[in-house]
Amino acid sequence: MEKITNIIESIAHEKGLKLQDAKEAVSTALIKTAKRVFGEEYEYSVETDEDTKELALFQKVQILADDDEKLQEEGTEEKYMSLTEAKEVDSDLEVDDELTYKVDLNDMGRTAASVLYRELEYHIQRVVEQNIFDKYQERVGTIINTRVTRVDNDENTYGEFKEVRAILPMKSRIKGEKFKLGDTIKSIIRRVYIDKKVGMQVELSRTSPKFLEELLALEVPEIKDELVIIHNSARIPGERAKVALSSVAANIDPVGATVGTKGIRINSVSKELSGENIDCIEYSTIPEKFLSRALSPAIISAVRIEGEKAIVTLPSDQKSKAIGKSGINIRLASMLTGYEIELVELGGVTTTTNENGESEIVKESNSDAMKALFGDDDDD
Repeated sequence: MEKITNIIESIAHEKGLKLQDAKEAVSTALIKTAKRVFGEEYEYSVETDEDTKELALFQKVQILADDDEKLQEEGTEEKYMSLTEAKEVDSDLEVDDELTYKVDLNDMGRTAASVLYRELEYHIQRVVEQNIFDKYQERVGTIINTRVTRVDNDENTYGEFKEVRAILPMKSRIKGEKFKLGDTIKSIIRRVYIDKKVGMQVELSRTSPKFLEELLALEVPEIKDELVIIHNSARIPGERAKVALSSVAANIDPVGATVGTKGIRINSVSKELSGENIDCIEYSTIPEKFLSRALSPAIISAVRIEGEKAIVTLPSDQKSKAIGKSGINIRLASMLTGYEIELVELGGVTTTTNENGESEIVKESNSDAMKALFGDDDDD
């Protein structure tokens, strides 16, 4: 086992591992091999002499009191030693200290060499897999490009990215999108997990709001440089999205910077999202103002916040704009702001909509609607 650290360095270089990780894997393999050859009941440790490049395996022996019952158990003579015997080796030893004896690795035999090979292969592979898992776990929420290798009968799309397998589930694909073998897909890493059958997999998404935000960061330098901040985003994939933006500099218009000259920046992102319309909204720390902007293009008369509900009063002719086609506008506004939105027409009809797009229409008198807008004069 001379100069085994050179072998460790070679393994680390070949597998792209840190030297310490490779050393730990080899040490674990040696200890496992010794236990298989000599017995699971023994304890071992591995140390490396950096000068001689020699890896040494040591058997550990625990020092026990002379009257300890463990000393009388059969087959424990190489695991435990009485204090009296230990004092003959080193007078400073005490109960519960440990003595170590060097094990000659060359005396382990051919069987041990075969076991060691399998153990090395196993533990090195575990370290490689763990490093890959950790690397991609850190990349959750970032964009990657994958090449399609298979599309199954359920329309789940499989691809490859460097050393990992990736899957884009049908539910995470924009409606109407179709991919075929050899296509390159841009998507975001949603999560990394271990599958018992196929090993580590990276799950991708093209429907996540985070995917929209990362695309904007790629396209808009001000967002990448954190001069424009994305506070939140909401999407109905492939149809419409809303993004709340603010600027850290007074001379930068967050909406204008994101949209770009003649809409070139936002149109580029929209094209990647199969034509999804993207509304850029200036964020406000004042909930009423933010909610009013989120319901654009509708013109809002007043907003009142009651806990997690926002009561929005607006002219009758603005209601359809606030709700949007199939309720999409009010639903996105609710998702973006986090409020359940209740629309109150000046004409006397109340519509309540939450972020799930569920609506309820309640008849209301005109006087009640006016109170929602101007307050109750009877309290003066």
